[in-house]
Amino acid sequence: MKAIVISAHGGPEVLAFTELPDPVPAAGDVLIRVKAFGLNHAEAYMRAGAWGEVAAVPGIECAGVVEHDPSGLLAPGTRVVAILGGMGRTRDGSYAELASVPATNVVAVRSSLGWADLAAVPEVYATAWSGLFGNLDLRPGETVLVRGATSSLGQAAVNLAVDHGATVVATTRNPAHIALLKELGAHEVLVDDGALAAPIRERGLDVDAVFDVVGNSVLRDSLALVGPRGRVCQLGFLGGFAPVRDFDPIADLPSGVRLSFFGSAFVLGTSAFPLSDVPLEAIYAKVEAGTLRGRPTRVFAFEEIVEAHRVMEAGRALGKMVVTVG
Repeated sequence: MKAIVISAHGGPEVLAFTELPDPVPAAGDVLIRVKAFGLNHAEAYMRAGAWGEVAAVPGIECAGVVEHDPSGLLAPGTRVVAILGGMGRTRDGSYAELASVPATNVVAVRSSLGWADLAAVPEVYATAWSGLFGNLDLRPGETVLVRGATSSLGQAAVNLAVDHGATVVATTRNPAHIALLKELGAHEVLVDDGALAAPIRERGLDVDAVFDVVGNSVLRDSLALVGPRGRVCQLGFLGGFAPVRDFDPIADLPSGVRLSFFGSAFVLGTSAFPLSDVPLEAIYAKVEAGTLRGRPTRVFAFEEIVEAHRVMEAGRALGKMVVTVG
């Protein structure tokens, strides 16, 4: 099969094309013929070596058809999407013509969306749904602040929260992106300079929950944004991986505020966080109807993977990007 491998840790140019033997699915796995895969920042972190030694073939999600299911539960040709399950991290991932994925991380889909549209949804929407409704327990009528809202994960969170009947305050570092977030349904958009707690108070905004994709660099400020009994969930590290220095719960964690983390790459599809909890079929239906804006902002050919990573790392995507295979 044709595949893309990480030839060495480094920039986008280390992604190389090669031929590899077709994978053979073990018991409990499903072999998928990949039609398209989404691009994720996690893949750039793995490529650069930020997560240590990982599988040679990157890619943490895909859309395609079942090539072989040893259990016989999924017939050959069944349209599926697959998310995580060690893909790109502990086993070869989806940057290839074929991928073997744990059956627990494979979902059959009935949507008539095309391959690129199908591939744009699974990782960001499953993660956004889990953060909003699993960790944050967001309720209709509450106010949620989405920090890092112009990222693909942030946009998915804005979409889902607005659809759920919540009031969304979205943040971006670039004033030019305010209109985009307003179009997604954000009630208010703030330019994020890393210190939002004071502006939030000055505007009289009562924030019940924070969906934080920026991460460690703004953690203290995110905790200060919410009111009593507020909730903060960190789901990304767009601001960098440097740890929070000298974090002191007495000084930095307001009484009654709940802080949680959701690392989708490590838990989605496990018994504690089964994919069956995520209403992917309903999400696809809303994307197809236009209720949720989940279609890709840009689609690349398989041979354009280096340029695709360059665009992703430059922050020029403004949404989810997808690569088609074949």
